[in-house]
Amino acid sequence: MCAMTSSTLPTPPPEDTVVVPADEDPVAAAGSEILGGAPGRRALLGVGWWTAGRVLAIVTIAVFALGMVQKIPCYDSGWFYGATAQYDHACYSDIPHLFTLRGFSIGNIPYLDRLPVAPGQAPDPTMQYLEYPVLTGMFMWVATWLTPSGGGDVHREQVFWLVNSGMLMICAVIAVVAVMRTHRRRPWDALLFALAPVLALDSTINWDLLAVALTAVGMACWARRRLVLAGVMIGLATAAKLYPVFLLGPILLLCLRAGRMRDFGQAFAGALAAWLVVDVPFMLLNFKGWATFYTFSELRGIDYGSVWLILEQNNLLPSGFTTSQVNTVIALLLALCCLGIAWLALAARRRPRFAQLAFLVIAAFVLTNKVYSPQYVLWLTPLAVLARPRWRDFLIWQACEILYFLGIWYNFAYTSSPNQKGLPTDWYHGAIVVHVLGTLYLCALVVRDVLAPEFDVVRWDGSDDPSGGVLDGAPDVLVVGPSRSGGEPHGVVEIDEEPVLPPA
Repeated sequence: MCAMTSSTLPTPPPEDTVVVPADEDPVAAAGSEILGGAPGRRALLGVGWWTAGRVLAIVTIAVFALGMVQKIPCYDSGWFYGATAQYDHACYSDIPHLFTLRGFSIGNIPYLDRLPVAPGQAPDPTMQYLEYPVLTGMFMWVATWLTPSGGGDVHREQVFWLVNSGMLMICAVIAVVAVMRTHRRRPWDALLFALAPVLALDSTINWDLLAVALTAVGMACWARRRLVLAGVMIGLATAAKLYPVFLLGPILLLCLRAGRMRDFGQAFAGALAAWLVVDVPFMLLNFKGWATFYTFSELRGIDYGSVWLILEQNNLLPSGFTTSQVNTVIALLLALCCLGIAWLALAARRRPRFAQLAFLVIAAFVLTNKVYSPQYVLWLTPLAVLARPRWRDFLIWQACEILYFLGIWYNFAYTSSPNQKGLPTDWYHGAIVVHVLGTLYLCALVVRDVLAPEFDVVRWDGSDDPSGGVLDGAPDVLVVGPSRSGGEPHGVVEIDEEPVLPPA
């Protein structure tokens, strides 16, 4: 890396100044011209009604509403009539279908009542109860209460989708506000989440936004040093979806490096207590029903969206390779990825930011898994915003995910139609590769930012770790290898004995 002098680079803003992406990001600056240029004084200071939080909430609602409009062809008929209409229009959603298939339409209580079985069909021994984590099941149940009982099946499924969409929109607003409040000097980075194309396309496919919102709130609480509450939110998020539990790993590693294990203990205790409060009642009432999510996940074979599907459909796996063996290999690959992330956490010359490690560990979970549903991108979106808030890189990744979104539905159309109109399987494999490469691209940039902190845009303003809470500015206690964090000004890296900020 060539040396640069401070005279050729912008100086850090004064303390507590709001960082505006249009001032440091070329893509954001170009985009701001559409709306009349960079934000002015009132927008920066939050004077008047148009504060950052309100603007971000309104933008999120507008983008979410556009996503609902995109589902109109399915809402009108595609979910109910025609073999491939919901795939041809790329507007599929699990929500209306599962209203009937999971027994909500007949008043089933999740985890206590068995799933209905169609006449003439035998029960599925691997899935006799609802296959979602408990908090998601309760979310679905609440939506059922809010769905009127009158009207035919089609009408009730439409209303059920509308009710869930309204509840998920609230989750999206909560998530964007939490992202805004995580990096105290960079509230406008949350606009990346609010304007993300995948927020429009994927939010009403399934119920993932519930876990996304709880996870975002947990990270915001951690950033504001509310340790127990952060753990509670992560525990609740884990009760809604499995992936948030992996965020405890980065917290553990960073607290270990900083010698703040008591702080980790508080967060871990909060997470465990919250998860137990939600799950234990159902474990006691019907353990088999509660455990269905875990047993179904274990027994589920290789499915859409994963690299494993490419290997299986091209006969590249060993003959007789069982689901159990796939699970074992996935666990080993994920463990290797986590070891690499642990090395980054403990050996990087400067302690990584919490959001960076959080993104990497969830990306590792997504990339090694045996299934990748389109809405899983929502798991990574707020983490990507916090880990690498650069519009160019974010939009490249989003473009890859849009191609995958279209690829899976058009492949379903191809395989479901006797006319085979849609995307052939080999082309769908290409869409999977694009998704994987896009995610790896963002991972590579985050890893580079960790190894070379001068490229980390969050630290350009002199910050250490705005999402780190008690870790922000803390000295290192345990480092594997040399560290530069002890005693150096946060956000400044020395090259050729001149303090510099990284290039745009």
